Amino acid sequence: MHERKRLPANRSGYDTGTHTSSFRERLHVAAQRNNSWLCVGLDPDPDLLPDGVALEAFLRGIVAATQDLVCCYKPNLAFYEALGLSGQTALRNLLASLPREVPVLVDAKRGDTPQTMRAYARAVFDELGADAVTVSPYLGGDSLEPLLNYADRGVFVLCKTSNPGAGEIQDLLVDGSEPLYLHVARRALAWDRHGTVGMVVGATYPADVARVRALTSVAPILLPGVGAQAGDLERSVQAAVDQDDGGVIVNVSRSLLYASHGPDWQSAARAEAERLRSAINAARTSHATPATPTR
Repeated sequence: MHERKRLPANRSGYDTGTHTSSFRERLHVAAQRNNSWLCVGLDPDPDLLPDGVALEAFLRGIVAATQDLVCCYKPNLAFYEALGLSGQTALRNLLASLPREVPVLVDAKRGDTPQTMRAYARAVFDELGADAVTVSPYLGGDSLEPLLNYADRGVFVLCKTSNPGAGEIQDLLVDGSEPLYLHVARRALAWDRHGTVGMVVGATYPADVARVRALTSVAPILLPGVGAQAGDLERSVQAAVDQDDGGVIVNVSRSLLYASHGPDWQSAARAEAERLRSAINAARTSHATPATPTR
């Protein structure tokens, strides 16, 4: 087994009294504990930080305000890499300080040849100790195999991204009828030997979320695009929930992190997290309630 710095050395999972050897299990335990499928994207922008608050203090404050309200944290590597050495240090300090009971999904969107991907796998899983990572499938199944070999982690494959231009390539028809993003989802499921694969589908495209969920009742779906990108939270959550009314990770970054730029920034972030958790759970409940028969 690959050593993981945030997990206990015996690889038996978090200190929850429950054996949680896979990412899906750890995610489910965290979601059940906090009654939440909310994921906070820890994406620091120095230009948006509250006045007089240092970057690392800001990140610690956001975590302290939300750790009982989330199922996952998702730092995007680009925001730390853009800050040079200080950003790398901030990322490592953040990862070392995060609560063990909350999984960490590193947003890296890596995609390269197999040899390079082996290096990326070591960097993200062994060095950073991430529970899961986002990847690009453009180079095919052999490029993702080095990450998929980590049976206790999660690998989230980009299917339909949340940006406005996503359809330029992802909606192209293959085999004459199926959009490329659905073909990607099918191939990702075929590559999945250990139950590690998840899907990334933007909340800006609820109908496409439903089409991906129709392919798999168990793979978790990461929903970016809620908040600043104005994705449809209710419809996307209803479309994405799995057979157990879970399995949907709703990521929110800017609208929560920077809910206030004043001295109340921490309490404002918590209030936004509470609001979002309630909205997600309401959508899940609505999904689970049978429709009233019509005559």
